Amino acid sequence: MYKWLSYAAPRVSGRPQLLSTPLLSLSAIPKLGGVRSIGTATPEVEDKASDLPLSRRHQIRDAKPFSEFLTDTFHRQHDYLRISVSERCNLRCLYCMPEEGVPLSPPKELLTTPEIALLSSIFVSQGVSKIRLTGGEPTVRRDILPLMHQIGSLRPHGLKELCITTNGLSLHRKLDSMVEAGLTGVNLSLDTLDPWQFQIMTRRKGFDAVQRSIDRILELKGQGAGIKLKINCVVMRGMNDREILPFVELTREKDLEVRFIEYMPFDGNKWSKGKMFSYTEMLDVIRAKYPMLQKVQDHKNDTSKTWHVPGFAGRIGFITSMTHNFCGTCNRLRITSDGNLKVCLFGNAEVSLRDILRKSNNGEPIDEEALEALKQIEMDRRQSVVGSQQALGLTPNETELLDVIGMAVKRKKEKHAGIGALEHMKNRPMILIGWHEGGVDSQIPSVVRGVSSIWQQHSSRVSFLGPSLAARTPHLVQHRAFSTSQYSQNNSKKGQETTARLTHVSASGTAHMVSISEKTPTSRVATAACAVHFSTPTALRLIADNQMKKGDVLGVARVAGIMAAKRTPDLIPLCHPIAISQATVDLQAVGEERIDVRATVMCDGKTGVEMEALTAASTAALTIYDMCKAVDKGMRIEGLRVVLKDGGKSGRWEMD
Repeated sequence: MYKWLSYAAPRVSGRPQLLSTPLLSLSAIPKLGGVRSIGTATPEVEDKASDLPLSRRHQIRDAKPFSEFLTDTFHRQHDYLRISVSERCNLRCLYCMPEEGVPLSPPKELLTTPEIALLSSIFVSQGVSKIRLTGGEPTVRRDILPLMHQIGSLRPHGLKELCITTNGLSLHRKLDSMVEAGLTGVNLSLDTLDPWQFQIMTRRKGFDAVQRSIDRILELKGQGAGIKLKINCVVMRGMNDREILPFVELTREKDLEVRFIEYMPFDGNKWSKGKMFSYTEMLDVIRAKYPMLQKVQDHKNDTSKTWHVPGFAGRIGFITSMTHNFCGTCNRLRITSDGNLKVCLFGNAEVSLRDILRKSNNGEPIDEEALEALKQIEMDRRQSVVGSQQALGLTPNETELLDVIGMAVKRKKEKHAGIGALEHMKNRPMILIGWHEGGVDSQIPSVVRGVSSIWQQHSSRVSFLGPSLAARTPHLVQHRAFSTSQYSQNNSKKGQETTARLTHVSASGTAHMVSISEKTPTSRVATAACAVHFSTPTALRLIADNQMKKGDVLGVARVAGIMAAKRTPDLIPLCHPIAISQATVDLQAVGEERIDVRATVMCDGKTGVEMEALTAASTAALTIYDMCKAVDKGMRIEGLRVVLKDGGKSGRWEMD
């Protein structure tokens, strides 16, 4: 039998040994006046509390009102914190990360282990009882085990659950140490039980490694480790919806919960409503084989709707983010790996906690050395103010952090956007989450409000990070000089100061896909043109004689243009997928100087095909360039433009 260690901190007279912990804010924090106090309690209060039985003391503590800092205007109490500890991942899941990956932040912009531990201690001091480490993939972080041990040391101060969300690829190698740190739950992402399908959906190999992690969790669980295992499966129509029943079968013999998740939209995952397999559809599939399926009573803050097949060891759940939101009981907050607080997974509003935390270190990351220096300062302060009324044991800038956290929580909306708007909202890719209105005059175009908001965030950073940031980012100062009044002056030259706007930019200045749900389908056509200019007649002569080594230049260019028109939504992020009815590419040699390219695209739909025509023409021209560059390095592609558009509300337009 595996012997599990006791993790309780040393206690003196019934209270934790405060200075045995490496964190600054881990003083015994009682609840005074209905709110958890940042300072220490008086000796008289502590002595009386220590005389009570442990269970009685806990009852008194839990009976007090929840922290105001973590309570929003809809009376939701946020006692669950998710922390992204890495932007990196060793998989490339279709629904999570764009195929090309995501731009990674410089290491200096990411939270250090001491910073994550400090922020964790602040949230636990205010009532957070559950912390989940997410990513990216948290197990790829080099110091994930020391980090978990530091966070695990918060249990004497109110932390009850320490969980991790992982793809399981390397979990089996680190699991034992994580359990020793106090791990209580694993959410393992697995979308298929077929090793070949796994490779398709994750763009990587590794199914066997994931299975080893599952087996090790169940083995340790059988030996007495209190780990809850949940397997998260994102169901996508036409991809893995046929595997719903095999996943249910997993729960027959294994003590685990399989949770089916509705496919959700994030940047870069090519979400579409047609790919989403809804909660009710999943239930219908399962009930067809297991008609005795029974509902399980859910807890207040559960995101999952839980069911059980009688006689099975495990359970199944459904996370219905798209069809039945659970916003009314949301108790979750998120900190991204670069230190931003997100109060809603689907919201794009964020506030930096990292920058406030680093004020005490001149804007630099707080590493172990810096933490030791700050601890020494705190120790010196303790000795100099003993007997005074000043609060002790504060994390650097804790008061300011709590104010910012409290204001962000108070701004949390009642619920996130509905399915019609959610798919078009600009948000981080899912891999980077672990994520409004400005004070600018409403008459100023939205793009300027966005620039103004961005500048306000950067300028606030410059004020406390010192001149080094301003020196590194002089363009921010230049951007500030572009005032809203100048924009109005420039725009008024065309008499459009209040009417001109960018259709793909939202009121907050972020990019979004234009909604076409209310438009009427019509026949639409667009023609785009450009030209490939040659610097010598050699290439055109070889094309005419069809002697290019790469083959029929004009034939390949036509095919490339037509294929590109069909792939436009994959190349231009905010374009709607369109069922093209016809695409043609015409190539005409003009003397020995150039080839004129003309692409025409047609469809019957709700939106125009100008982008498809432009993509076709430019790709055909680029193909010509590629096939001829060996004999003419001075080629130029010029004049790409739309020359004809017809259909839709605006009618026919043609270039003179």
